[in-house]
Parts: sequence; structure tokens; C-alpha cells
Amino acid sequence: MTVADDSNEEHGHHLPAVEDWPRGFGEASWWPFITAFGAAGFYVGAALYVLAQGDQPLVGPMIGPSVFIASALVFLVGLYGWVYHAFVKHFWSRDPNESSANALRWGMVTFLGSEIATFGAGFVYYFFIRTNTWPPAGDELPELLPMGGISEMLGSLVLINTTILVISSGTLHWAHVELRKNNHQRFIAGVAATLLLGLIFIGGQVLEYYEFIVHHGFTFTGGVYNSAFFGLTGLHGLHVSLGAVLIGIVFIRALYGQYSADRHVSVTTVSMYWHFVDAVWIFLVVVLYAGAELHA
Repeated sequence: MTVADDSNEEHGHHLPAVEDWPRGFGEASWWPFITAFGAAGFYVGAALYVLAQGDQPLVGPMIGPSVFIASALVFLVGLYGWVYHAFVKHFWSRDPNESSANALRWGMVTFLGSEIATFGAGFVYYFFIRTNTWPPAGDELPELLPMGGISEMLGSLVLINTTILVISSGTLHWAHVELRKNNHQRFIAGVAATLLLGLIFIGGQVLEYYEFIVHHGFTFTGGVYNSAFFGLTGLHGLHVSLGAVLIGIVFIRALYGQYSADRHVSVTTVSMYWHFVDAVWIFLVVVLYAGAELHA
């Protein structure tokens, strides 16, 4: 989220400032709590939706979706207030020093630690079902996971997508290196290439879902493996989409010349996030795609 932190130019045309709220608490702010409250509402809405299913639902069918939508609005408002005040307005008005830059880098490290915990929970679920009979009873696995050989799960589309994402990490690293050399044209080219490759990867994952669901009947509700597969790959796809948005912001700012060899904190933090997403995908391919062929 630390993408607007390193320009010392005065700007009077950006979005209206969000006040430090509540006032009188110095650096303290309630915006992170508002954001967290909205995020928690996602899970509450999902739980209410589950409770509305079945022959004897405990709540009405529209309560869960309504809570989810309201939580999304609260989350977006809190995120806007938090990010704008902490990383945009605050840093437009002063020069970043080394301590603030280090704080932002460590902030990203902490955020990635929470992301590891999030993905780790999903992998724990998958490893739990793998300790039982495999393939799981009732799962739609026979066509996609034949005994022996390379399954359609690990087909050419997955391998191409993996290659694209790995290359995108390389192009972003190259762009960062060129920026440190003050080669702005190469930096912009590297960021543009990374953004393009990220969008291609997202399109490839959408195509993969279409092939699995429409042509193979491998659906979201087909069993425990299906829920693990779509849950983990969907979560990763959401992170790639967020990464593409962040890289897009970096690209636009690069076009305005807001980075230099001495001012590139947001490029560093976004690069850390993108490399993390790349590493998670490789682990997903090894565990969910190739690993699913190993029958117990």
C-alpha cells in the first residue's frame, strides 16, 4: 500500500485531504480500525450466507450479501482515509528521510508476514485433506487427475502462466536496477513490461478457470479438493490483481518523473510484494497442481 510516498513536489490538484481523525491524538488514527472492521465484515457476511443455506436456514437469504456489500463500503472508506492520510498527504508535504523510508520497508515486511499467515492457513487445510484418503471421496477428480502421467491440471496453460509470472519478476527487478542508475526510460519500460505480463497472467488464470469449469465440470462445489484449489488460486489471483493495480500506480507516477535514484521507496515496497506473489504461485503449482497427482 506504500505507493505514494516519495515526491517532494507541492501539488494542489490531488484529491481532497482526509483529516487526521480523531483530532488531538497526534499520529494516532482510527482509520486502520475502520478498515479492519470492514474487512472483518467480509467473514461475517460469508458466515451469514452459509447460515442461510439448506432446508432450515437460520437467517434470511439476503442478510449475508447485504452485510458483505456494506462491509466492502466500510473497508474502502477506511482504506482511503488510512492510505491517503498516511502515505499521500503526509509525504507530499515533506521530504522523506531514511528513517521514514526504513519504516515503510519494514511495514511491507510486516504486511507480507500477515500474508504468509493467510496463505498458510489455506495450505494447512489442503495438507489436512491430503492426509486422508486420496482422491477425496466425492471430488470430481478422475478426468483431471488420471493415474500416472501428466494430468490436465498441470497442462501447457499453467506452465505458460508460471513462466510469464516468473519473467515479470525479472522485468520488475531490472526496472528497479535501472532506476538506481537513473536510467528512466529503461525503468519505465521495465515497469510497463511487468504490468503487461501481470495482466496476461490474470487473463490466463481466467481462461484456466473457464476450461476447468466449462469443459471439465471441475466446479467450486465439487468437493474438498475443489474448494482448496479454487480458494487458494482465487486468493492468489486477488493478490496478483492488487499487485497489478500497485504497479499501474507506479507506472503512472514514473511517467510523471516522480522517481529517481534517491527516491524510490514505493518501487522497493511494490517490488517486494510482487516477488512475494511470484513465490507463492510457484509453491501453489508444486503443491496444488503437481502434488495433486501423487495419489496416496
